[in-house]
Amino acid sequence: MPDHAEPPHASSGADDVVRPSTSRRPVEAVLFDFHGTLAQVEEPREWVLAAAAACGVELDRVRATALADRLLTAGRAGGPLPTRVPPRLAELWADRDLYPHAHRGAYTGLAETVDVGIEGFADALYERVLVPDGWVPYPDTEAVLRTLRGAGVKVAVVSNIGFDIRPLVDAWGLAELIDAYALSYEVGRCKPDPGIFLRACGMLGVDPERALMVGDTPADAGAVGAGCAVLVLPCADAGRPNGLGAVLDLAVPS
Repeated sequence: MPDHAEPPHASSGADDVVRPSTSRRPVEAVLFDFHGTLAQVEEPREWVLAAAAACGVELDRVRATALADRLLTAGRAGGPLPTRVPPRLAELWADRDLYPHAHRGAYTGLAETVDVGIEGFADALYERVLVPDGWVPYPDTEAVLRTLRGAGVKVAVVSNIGFDIRPLVDAWGLAELIDAYALSYEVGRCKPDPGIFLRACGMLGVDPERALMVGDTPADAGAVGAGCAVLVLPCADAGRPNGLGAVLDLAVPS
């Protein structure tokens, strides 16, 4: 998602987990990253086609694919980090997960570096990240959240993000399965700072040693510094399984 500048994946397997030791207490809460863990942004070409349509322009799929490639290189909210951030955007980029205006300004600014010739296109691209249709929950997301709820395990979303994701979760019918949100722009801290994980645990009223953080980047592993166990999953493309079911092996007693 639109997450703070996180290091590249250290590995790509669902076995990348800091497992609770035999002396650890049972898991009472699971903290989930959002982008790349619970949901993924829509496929790049569809993103471009939808944004163009919002501007009243119909693109052919070949041009849309070419534009998507260029825009991904420039930097997409919820996509790969940009290969280069122009100096004029450096301050916005640094603050993008702390302030909504910086998040929008950074990503629309990056999109504007690609000459498309469609008025309002950069803003239309950004708007896609704000609406439910611009995202695809992973196949196991709902089942895993419902199983945790049934087992009495509390759930929080911990995300480096510059806007409110609650409307997205609500639109997907999952709001009742999330107990708390620790969002960087609201908390004022970004992963891997242990403070954001401690805030999530405080919201849930759970000792960090009884919490499991689940994410897809080394930044999520910063939860170890807060005393949590950590499970790092591979970041899969939209609609493809990402191994989220492994959470249940650790958090729900068999």
